[in-house]
Amino acid sequence: MPAEEFENGILPVQHLEQAIHDGVIAADRPVEEGQLQPASLDLRLGREAWRVQASFLPGQHMTVADKLAQFGMHKIDLSDGAVLERGCVYIVKLQERLRLPVGISAMANPKSSTGRLDIFTRLITDGAREFESVADGYEGPLYAEISPRTFSVLVRAGSRLSQLRLRRGISAPSDLLMESLQSTVGLVHGADRTDIRDGVALSVNLEPDVKSGMIGWRARKHAGLIDIDAPASQPVDAFWERVTPSDLTVGGLVLNPDEFYILASREFVTVPKDHAAEMRAYDTRVGEFRAHYAGFFDPGFGMAELGAEGTRAVLEVRSHDVPFLIEQGQTVCRLVYEPMVSVPATLYGTGGSNYQSQGLRLAKHFIQD
Repeated sequence: MPAEEFENGILPVQHLEQAIHDGVIAADRPVEEGQLQPASLDLRLGREAWRVQASFLPGQHMTVADKLAQFGMHKIDLSDGAVLERGCVYIVKLQERLRLPVGISAMANPKSSTGRLDIFTRLITDGAREFESVADGYEGPLYAEISPRTFSVLVRAGSRLSQLRLRRGISAPSDLLMESLQSTVGLVHGADRTDIRDGVALSVNLEPDVKSGMIGWRARKHAGLIDIDAPASQPVDAFWERVTPSDLTVGGLVLNPDEFYILASREFVTVPKDHAAEMRAYDTRVGEFRAHYAGFFDPGFGMAELGAEGTRAVLEVRSHDVPFLIEQGQTVCRLVYEPMVSVPATLYGTGGSNYQSQGLRLAKHFIQD
């Protein structure tokens, strides 16, 4: 029997394959099988990059090329690889482009490994008045704004830093839906209570890991270069310091300004096979810090049926202008669930994943036990 399908929702992998076939998603080079995820498509850097003076949005009736003519400082060829320096802002034209029909919109987020390297990246389109969002009916190129915050990175044409989702219809995630899923599926567990308001609240875990005794990781400020396409290539200790109970003060952990931390959620997270989730990052109501750059959680994440029960969300945390005390169980972000149009042909982790059943897991680029 064909899978049940709904009118509105996030498009699964089989619909993304059809979108590629139909030219809704096109590319300079054929899309590779490894780019396709259960509910998203990895986007590849093209050959052309620009070092720019500042982050920008083109605005209505303006193209990214128009803005680059004003703000571009230096053009870079990524064909044979190039270093993107920490603290600098770059615009890279992507290999993929869109021809969205009416009723189909798109949204983007950094890949998990990108966020865990503290690389701030956002999608831009011609005429855009906001980042990471593509209106239905858009036809044109895609660009990535990239700003490494902690580590300088080596990238090349074909490197994948962002991922794209397509949505059919209007998105209206409701707390009522998430409350129903919590009672029937169990979206999160492991905390004293579940807070569902504008999404499912996730809180920080400052209890030490049973095996390692660690609470988290703090990035070293003056580390070496990371090749974005070289997994398991760098020693952990050259880039990270361990955060242990000795780093705690009375009441919690003080986040120092301009330092980058990898922490874990207190809750264990599940994304059912017929839903996708997105982590909503910064909310001034919860404190002067940003949690979680990488926002997409695919169907199947943390599912007990896939042997992944007990999977925490990894939190990429950076304080802003002042030191900030974060306490055990403090809400740091919210997870918003949306229905899929249909169940993906493949679920998260079934083809192998770096982050299924994760705890305090660093990016795949580091040699970890």
